Amino acid sequence: MPRFSIVVPSHGVAGRLSQALDSVLAQSFGDFELIPVCDAPDAPAADVVAGYAERDSRVTPVHSPPSAGLAGARNTGLKAAVGGHVLFLDGDDVLVPGALAALDARLSAVGDVDVLYFEHERTPWWEGEPTNPAAPLLARTPKGAFSPGRAPQLTGVALPAWSAVYRRAFLTERDLAFPGDHFTDVGFGGLVALRAERVAALRAVVVRHLLRRQGNRLGLPGEHHAELLDQTELVLTRAAEQDLPADRLKPLFEQLFAAVLKTAAHPRRLTSERRAFFRRASALYRRHRPAGYRAPGGSVGVQHRLLASGSYAAFRTLRAAHRTASRAAALLPRPRGLRTRLRYAAALRLPLDRNLVVYCAYWGRGYACNPAAIHAKARLLAPQLRSVFLVEPEAVGSVPPGVEHAVIGSRKYWQVLARAKYLVNNANFADAVVKRPGSVHLQTQHGTPLKTMGADQATYPVVAAATGSFAKLLARVDRWDYNLTSNRHSTEMWERAFPSAHETLEYGYPRNDVYCTASADDVARVRKALGVPDGKRALLYAPTHRDYATGFETALDLAEFCEAIGDDYVVLLRAHYFYDQGSSRGGGRIIDVTGHRSSEDVCLAADALITDYSSIMFDYANLDRPIVAYADDWDVYRETRGVYFDLMELPPGRVARTPEELAAVFRDGSYADETATSLRAAFRERFCQFDDGRAAERVVRRVLLGEPPESIPPVIPLAERVPAPAATLVRS
Repeated sequence: MPRFSIVVPSHGVAGRLSQALDSVLAQSFGDFELIPVCDAPDAPAADVVAGYAERDSRVTPVHSPPSAGLAGARNTGLKAAVGGHVLFLDGDDVLVPGALAALDARLSAVGDVDVLYFEHERTPWWEGEPTNPAAPLLARTPKGAFSPGRAPQLTGVALPAWSAVYRRAFLTERDLAFPGDHFTDVGFGGLVALRAERVAALRAVVVRHLLRRQGNRLGLPGEHHAELLDQTELVLTRAAEQDLPADRLKPLFEQLFAAVLKTAAHPRRLTSERRAFFRRASALYRRHRPAGYRAPGGSVGVQHRLLASGSYAAFRTLRAAHRTASRAAALLPRPRGLRTRLRYAAALRLPLDRNLVVYCAYWGRGYACNPAAIHAKARLLAPQLRSVFLVEPEAVGSVPPGVEHAVIGSRKYWQVLARAKYLVNNANFADAVVKRPGSVHLQTQHGTPLKTMGADQATYPVVAAATGSFAKLLARVDRWDYNLTSNRHSTEMWERAFPSAHETLEYGYPRNDVYCTASADDVARVRKALGVPDGKRALLYAPTHRDYATGFETALDLAEFCEAIGDDYVVLLRAHYFYDQGSSRGGGRIIDVTGHRSSEDVCLAADALITDYSSIMFDYANLDRPIVAYADDWDVYRETRGVYFDLMELPPGRVARTPEELAAVFRDGSYADETATSLRAAFRERFCQFDDGRAAERVVRRVLLGEPPESIPPVIPLAERVPAPAATLVRS
């Protein structure tokens, strides 16, 4: 019996179905069966699925007629499932890399639960920031397995069916199936939560929901919205039959009627029969309202009271007034939520806090990169400054003790963004952030550009589609006052890619200071922390992201590579941070360091670097240790992503095109011979110009302390620098 049965309905998504199936079959955890549900053997999706079934025995397609709808397709897949747990994945969504391994680990940790809820990411089709609507619901859940009564907010109706994995025996023994057709997730989720006895939560994104340009089918106008009331009545009737406790009934009631009121108030969803919808909803409200229930405050509470009284005319008037207020609110700054907008607008009217510095790295992934290095130096040189690091909720644990932080999206987040004199980022702040007169925005970047960036991406369709609005991108660039570079090449390319009036600071990357300041003891400490065995040569393998590929994949079989080069080596695998899912891909002589917070530590530990086109090669070159470029798909990468120079003509060392060539340069030692050393020297002359160990000091003195350019410490010449020593290799 497989661990998981993954049911994937495919009606109307044949063009994107391969993306969903690939995301499943590419999972590192392979104990599953994949059940695509097609309309018929000759349907477009069936042709797609047939190829997968021929190549992989785990793919077992079934058929359900279109007339059965989404509910029928899922029920058909459920009947065919034989796995221990069932996961429902829409045919135009994807599992994130490492999803099944994370689910397996969590299920093993919490034991035999009926339902494991998890987070999901809603990704806009073109513009906008991804959201994680399940995170607030799961944030307050107990750590282990628990009874539903201990987390009454998990009613099941506020999460889609694909935001949980279900024990199959639980579903079959309780005779649970998807009811009706439209809004079936509401009914199914509610019934499951009512019958479950032990549940658990995984506070990590498992499914990436790809929003459609035309929006959710359920949001389209039509008579099908009446079925929302059917599902609401079904769930509340079952709750009454089992005499659900008041502390669980209240959130269930509120979440169901939040959806009902949203539909009733929407100007376009109900094209007709609006009064009939309201009247039926009113009757349901009065019939199932919990004893002693008090409506919430504010506008929502008014809607509750009008629904309870059946006052449709007053409700319609309130709806019109709300639309007018919404149009006025659109003129305010644009963080989500009217209350947040008003608070942010009010904070923007307060004076700037001239001693407040706000930092952010990699869109809030944690305390890292150039912002972290600047922050650390500022604590020494400018202790009078208050520093706040912005992080996502899941990254709070990565913030070192003593570092003040604010969770992105929180009230504190908007307050410090409104008041801070200095804002430091290696990516970009949200579009809603206002550039105030007198504030200083420092863009530190997070790599030297080999691939095209910014406005230069517009002529490459694959990349342009992922970039989004170039107008918005350039609007974010216009907020910059300073842009940091580590070499003259970057200076020129950033000016092309990000045309604006900001000042370029050729000060080097602060994160790279450690490559000139670390000692042999520091290197030994890092190697021990990463688990590098004594006496072994550590090869860092750091491939970059492929815009034309889904998920993390590499043509290099690391196990075979280790076998081919001999026992003297271990491999440190560091996938691109896009694929850091917190699960290990290592084993044996392969040490997965993808999730390690500091890429600088990983580089210090490595005796040599193997990479393809990742910008880590420019940083690692500061250590003057061997670099091998593994360029197995250079031509494809160059054509689809676009590059600023031909890496094959200016490589940082030896170049290998095949796994055999790569293994050979390590077996015969040519990866570190005179030719490799000469190539690296030329590469260092061009790309290691400003990284001398004092970049952070220069940035703090110029930007945060306002010292004049002529007083800033000059860059130490390359020939006079002493890089951190390697552990086992002698530098040529």
